[in-house]
Amino acid sequence: MYAIVDIAGQQFKVEQGQEIFVHRLSEDEGASVKFDKVLLIDQDGKVNVGTPVVEGANVDVKVLEHVRGDKVKVFKKKRRKGYQKESGHRQDLSKVLIEKITF
Repeated sequence: MYAIVDIAGQQFKVEQGQEIFVHRLSEDEGASVKFDKVLLIDQDGKVNVGTPVVEGANVDVKVLEHVRGDKVKVFKKKRRKGYQKESGHRQDLSKVLIEKITF
């Protein structure tokens, strides 16, 4: 059984027991969160597609930890002008565990 769920503006294919990284959630570590924007559920080949969400479907997750992603370097240069600029960015993420998918 899997579900397609919208978490913080991104869509994820999740299964029970799976750990995923999502954009930083405001909840504390160890907190349980329920997401109700379930777009699709597949139960042993029987697919339910929402319009736009599946009614009565929830995904229960537990926030394991808050981490920062790998550094992404941004380098800008204009040739023959002597202009160079480098900056970096690290995305704030939350690691969550998919506890239960209810339908």
